[in-house]
Amino acid sequence: MNNHEEKNASLFFSHCSGHPEKPLEIYMFVDPLSPECWALEPIIKKLQIEYGRLFTLKHIISGRLATLNITKRKRPESLAQAWEKTASRTGMSCDGNIWMKNPLSQPYTASLAIKSAELQGRKAGIRYLRKLQEQLFIESKNISEENMLIKIAQDVGLDVTEFQRDLHSESAAKALQCDLKITSEMDVHEIPTLAFFSKNVEEEGLKITGIYSYDLYVHVLEEFIGDAIKPSHTPPLEIFLKHYQFVASTEIATVYNMTLSEVEKELKKLVLSQAVEKVQAKHGTFWRYLK
Repeated sequence: MNNHEEKNASLFFSHCSGHPEKPLEIYMFVDPLSPECWALEPIIKKLQIEYGRLFTLKHIISGRLATLNITKRKRPESLAQAWEKTASRTGMSCDGNIWMKNPLSQPYTASLAIKSAELQGRKAGIRYLRKLQEQLFIESKNISEENMLIKIAQDVGLDVTEFQRDLHSESAAKALQCDLKITSEMDVHEIPTLAFFSKNVEEEGLKITGIYSYDLYVHVLEEFIGDAIKPSHTPPLEIFLKHYQFVASTEIATVYNMTLSEVEKELKKLVLSQAVEKVQAKHGTFWRYLK
């Protein structure tokens, strides 16, 4: 990829970032341990690429403390089964065996780590959340252990010393409490939930709980905008891969309106040119950008 293409890539994805002038705001209530939140990723990517110019996306780490410490309430067998079902249904791989072999002792710590990462910037927090999900759902790593949380911080390029300090700070704890308070005040009981708001404070927000077809989310955006909206063009596939670094076949299929076999065929070309490598997960396939 030459310099001109790289410049175009950064310009393209800049509209996905937050900006005060955007007419809408979406609160995305997530629990880092929820396979359903993980399964929503393909739709969120497509929404940001096609309509990111219209909204700012704000992640709210949710799932009250009782839910965050879910292992105390549910049997490992039922958790494992739920994960496997979600993975089979959505193509976003998650290995339920972790609950049998390496159960998460302190899930709350993972949420605290995301807020610690966010103290280094919104984008840092998003990168951290994604990497944490990959380690949990694909690699079956125990993301409640501090050494794993620190390794993730290194992998996504955070200031590790600052991250370690923040992990035990009042600032991160307060930031997480603030997210849990928003969750409670907005009466969010299930995750994932997307809450849509207009910058016009007079207008009422709208909550959507669960995972629906992509068209429904576009329809909600149109309702708020008050007019039909046209999607932005999707970037060339290699630019998409370079930006996200590690993506599932199902994410590519969703964003580019392709079948999984079409994705496989296209990506084989990039494997041959050594631009990407294939990573086979328990359920489905992922691709890592190499250049």
